[in-house]
Amino acid sequence: MHPHLSIARPVSDLDRSVAIYCRGLELREIGRFENHAGFDGVMRGNPAVGYHFEFTYCRIHPIHPIHPIAPAPTPEDLVVFCLPDANEWQKACSRMLKSGFKEVTAFNPYWQQRGRTFQDHDNYCIVLE
Repeated sequence: MHPHLSIARPVSDLDRSVAIYCRGLELREIGRFENHAGFDGVMRGNPAVGYHFEFTYCRIHPIHPIHPIAPAPTPEDLVVFCLPDANEWQKACSRMLKSGFKEVTAFNPYWQQRGRTFQDHDNYCIVLE
């Protein structure tokens, strides 16, 4: 097995997160679990690359009956995808908007000059460079 990166994120709406990341970044489902100690999760990625996103949702918690882990990213919590082909970059930017991400101004001016920043419904940001 080769080294692999998993980007784990608690989300407020599991189905919505899975859908927009699938369409926006062309990710496929590579795994799923339900009610594992009160957590549901879906892994989205591509078997050909060394990373995937793992989205989790806590359906119940004995101390906190409401979702105990609210997504709380800062403006500098970024996942940056470097796409050197200009045509592929433009297509990816278009997919992000069509899938439900909104384009935002990057907090760090470096990313504003180098690419475009997209935010999901939980305020997680993806930069396409």
